[in-house]
Amino acid sequence: MSILVSPSPVPNSHSIDLASTVLDRDAYLIDLLNQIVGGVETPRDRLSWLQELRERAVLWVRQSVLPTTRDEEWRFADLSFLRKIQFHVGTKGSASVGSSLRSLPEAATSRLVFVDGVYSSELSSVSLLPDGVVVSNLADLSATYTQEVQKYLAQTEGAHELFTALNTSGMVDVAVVWVSKNVVVETPIHLVFLATGEQSGISLPRCLVVAETGSSVTLVEEYANHTDAESTEEESVYFTNAVTEIWVGENARVNHTRLEMENAEAIHIGKTAVSQARYSWYSCHAVTFGGKLSRHNLEILQTGEQTETVLNGLTIIGGQQLADTHSAIALNYPHGTSKQLHKCILSDRAHGVFNGKIFVPKPAQLTDAAQLNQNLLLSSKARIDTKPQLEITADNVKCAHGATVSQLEDDEIFYLQSRGIDANDARNLLVNAFATEAINQIPVPSVRQSLMQKVSG
Repeated sequence: MSILVSPSPVPNSHSIDLASTVLDRDAYLIDLLNQIVGGVETPRDRLSWLQELRERAVLWVRQSVLPTTRDEEWRFADLSFLRKIQFHVGTKGSASVGSSLRSLPEAATSRLVFVDGVYSSELSSVSLLPDGVVVSNLADLSATYTQEVQKYLAQTEGAHELFTALNTSGMVDVAVVWVSKNVVVETPIHLVFLATGEQSGISLPRCLVVAETGSSVTLVEEYANHTDAESTEEESVYFTNAVTEIWVGENARVNHTRLEMENAEAIHIGKTAVSQARYSWYSCHAVTFGGKLSRHNLEILQTGEQTETVLNGLTIIGGQQLADTHSAIALNYPHGTSKQLHKCILSDRAHGVFNGKIFVPKPAQLTDAAQLNQNLLLSSKARIDTKPQLEITADNVKCAHGATVSQLEDDEIFYLQSRGIDANDARNLLVNAFATEAINQIPVPSVRQSLMQKVSG
């Protein structure tokens, strides 16, 4: 493929030449970019706009550097080990992963599956959805919806952040959920992004959700890896760089559950960017179990008054895993409400990070915002770095934030033992009780049940 990079901020050509004269700031990053862009095929004519998005993203990546611990936003997540790994775009395909697919009974006919970021029609099942609801990959969208998608894809704030731009650079296909005006979708929509776990493979899942005025939808976004029960090989290192953009229209409701359950050697960096119009309601239930290093950037932008935002997070890790959650809520208009609860359960030498920011500028009078991070350390060597933040310039608001760090109390364990429960079961019961508050708010029963089983196990 022959591609030319325009030196202008908005390229006009439909190709990229990675040997152009644009300043390259990070040789490793450019090599990774070469691997990603080299595997991208030029789209057919009606998707030429997608090529332009990729070209602009390539320019941003080429002028960026991989974050280090000297960067405030990354000071607890050391990415230097990535430089020792030569990643390549995964190529195994979907044929080998069918047995790894976990189906939700509530979403048996509303499941969209991508393997290593590539749409799998044989594993997907989308039918019996109401009129006005589209659940599809971008390549198979009708021309009408494709034209509408152009207005939203890669248009959220933060599109030029490094890993978001890296995802856009290699964007071939997208999971698209479109809910038309005043349509209520009773069936949860299950978006599955499977990684084959190919050694040093990289995948770039992309998701776009548009809920038009007055609509309502429930989403389950799941990241997992293919596991072969008969394989005796050790889990391999692979990289998932995911981006999800959600546009919540006026008076619309989106209930979003995000599950990150990849293997213990995976690197997972994900972005969820949400734009909320006035009177809209959005909830996110983000659950993290997997990954040697996992990072979730959750960004909420209020674009109208009287929005309601509910964020619940649960991180359960052990071994030497690191899980990093960064959230930013920009409440720019009056009468906004935001409630956030993030819980971490850490064992062994696990390291958890929580950094939550809430911005309330002067126009956002009568805002009600609360943020709480609760952490349970099951080992003396486990570590948590927590930093809830409020930045407020409005003078008539109700805002609060806090963080707690604790261990299991000996007297609580003793009390349960005095009731005939052994010490190990007592500890499990207390851990389950700590996690239940977050899990019980997930709206899909089968997801709640499977998560409780995982916590108990």
